[in-house]
Amino acid sequence: MTVFLLAGCPSRQEKQPLPAERTATEKAELTPVSFNELENWQDDDLTQFVEVFAATCAKIRQLKTPYIADSQIKIKTADYQEICRRFDEEGISDGQGLRIFFETYFTPYLVQGNGNADGKFTSYYEAEIRASRQRHGKYRYPVYGKPQDLIEINLRDFDPDLPDARLVGRVSGQKMLPYYTRADIEKAPFNAPVLLWGDSAVDIHIMQIQGSAIARLDDGSQLRIGYADNNGRRFKGIGSILLGKGLLEPGKADMMSIKKWLEENPQQAAAIMQENERYIFHRILTTSGPVGAFGIPLTAGRSLAVDRRYIPLGAVLWLSTTTPDRQPLNKMVAAQDIGSAIKGAVRGDYFWGSGGDEILNSAGRMNSSGHYYIFLPRENDSDE
Repeated sequence: MTVFLLAGCPSRQEKQPLPAERTATEKAELTPVSFNELENWQDDDLTQFVEVFAATCAKIRQLKTPYIADSQIKIKTADYQEICRRFDEEGISDGQGLRIFFETYFTPYLVQGNGNADGKFTSYYEAEIRASRQRHGKYRYPVYGKPQDLIEINLRDFDPDLPDARLVGRVSGQKMLPYYTRADIEKAPFNAPVLLWGDSAVDIHIMQIQGSAIARLDDGSQLRIGYADNNGRRFKGIGSILLGKGLLEPGKADMMSIKKWLEENPQQAAAIMQENERYIFHRILTTSGPVGAFGIPLTAGRSLAVDRRYIPLGAVLWLSTTTPDRQPLNKMVAAQDIGSAIKGAVRGDYFWGSGGDEILNSAGRMNSSGHYYIFLPRENDSDE
């Protein structure tokens, strides 16, 4: 039986699109399967995921909405909260106990978009930059916090029949105008708080693509920088820009190659990067990891960015794809983040972890086909 769902109604890795990548609006469809049909279901050590699920439940308990998110795939908040109550009551603390718990209280469903279960899976990571609290010497590239003049509106706030669309801009006189482009912002002076001064415009741009970074400061300390907001302009991947200009060869537009080209061609790099008008503003974090759109710290190898038009943030998924080296990757992940390039009912961005170029070399090469299953509370089985 295929379950058809209620219709629901935001910058991540820059990869060349797979032939089957879909970008148009889709109809999400679900097909129930048994746990034995999940690839290597018994082999994933779920011990680490106990903490991930506990953090998810802490967030879900705070919700007052009928569903955990306004996505095509609906999960009733009350159903999820009841499962979280049972999770606490049973005191699950080990991987095998969590596996049995999921087999007892959840049903896995294969997710399809317009009948197609195959999708594209890339990866992102928490970057590193070198920075200083003060501008001096090589530390001359600002890391901006959110500007005070940046405002946003949602059309639905004015009329519930209008689309659920976020508009970002600024007020000039009595008019709201689009917010400044990247080129505008990079023209000094710009009226926004400067959190830190970095030593590389390329590293700061990559940090913006990834959304967060560890800043290693010149005094020997370090800070975690997270996403605060963006200027509302359209994202254009540097990889696609370089490919379009013939500056990179097809098949060689992974993030490591992009970074190498930008660093080796500083005269052209500034103009190339400004063609991506989307600009990310940051904030200083005190959390154990970068914070995703779901509002909790991401976990390396267990967090997935999804298209929340289809997949509700907070949902648990079984991911089945391959690593950059084409090794099988079958594991439990949580939908905890979003990205401007993550679009489609079957589309994910796998959080690789934190680090420098070594991590970038792995995360930046992932461009795999695959599929996933969403775990729905058993109380949901007959709701759609």
